[in-house]
Amino acid sequence: MAVKIGWFSTGRDKAARDLLSSVVGGIERGELDVEIRFVFSNRERGENRESDKFFSLVEGFSIPLVCFSSKKFKPEQRRAGLEESKKLGRDSDNLIEWRRSYDSVVMDLIGRFDVDICVLAGYMLIVSDLMCEKLDMINLHPAPPGGPTGSWEEVIWELIRTRAKETGAMVHLVTPELDRGPAITWFTHPIRTEEFSELWEKLEEDLEKKGFEQIKKEYYRTYPLFRRIREVEAERELPLLLLTLKAFGEGTIKIVDKKVYLRGEVCANGYQLSREVEEYLAAKLEREEAT
Repeated sequence: MAVKIGWFSTGRDKAARDLLSSVVGGIERGELDVEIRFVFSNRERGENRESDKFFSLVEGFSIPLVCFSSKKFKPEQRRAGLEESKKLGRDSDNLIEWRRSYDSVVMDLIGRFDVDICVLAGYMLIVSDLMCEKLDMINLHPAPPGGPTGSWEEVIWELIRTRAKETGAMVHLVTPELDRGPAITWFTHPIRTEEFSELWEKLEEDLEKKGFEQIKKEYYRTYPLFRRIREVEAERELPLLLLTLKAFGEGTIKIVDKKVYLRGEVCANGYQLSREVEEYLAAKLEREEAT
């Protein structure tokens, strides 16, 4: 029996559309024994052009779409909570309560759908403890276990700042601790190889003229080293998610009582899929060259 999943995404960019399209394609080709019961977004039509493209994609796949704007939900409380949190250096009570209130509505909206797990793929909200407790949720995060937290932009700049030796990504169980839930699957890929040497050298040259924060502010997504790390990581996100969902569909991986099981045994450190991800990309390239 197919694993029933709910899909959560803000739909903020092309990567969000690519992730959904890849999974739908895997289902249609019979590679994945899963069924997407609904797609939820915290944006509504007209709020953002990229999200509108995502919604059209979902509707084109004939998947039920549920939207509920986080921007419009108790905006004064959310704004106050964010400002308080910034001053406190932690989540304020106001922000925590806002998240709980928002997620209570979301759970009511999606309650009619019967799902086994929910997949967060480009969902830009931090979910509340209430939703973590009620639903088994997995998240695609652009760093391996123990790596930086935050958005993919924040992760990459942290890799650059710390002169990291590798990038990676993981699918992990969602818990109230941001991006620190138990790893389910993950991969790593080196970024200190000869391919990257000139880009790292350019960084050191630029740092002699400008500070790190100035480079980050001035270039952000356009800095050459940043862009190449993102390309390497993003190219492998898709196969990681597909391989993870394939393992769920085959019963190799299960979530029971908020614990990750691999082949019937508790898996504390996640399932390392670096080799499988590279094999997937090699096979994909071979197919493309053959056609």
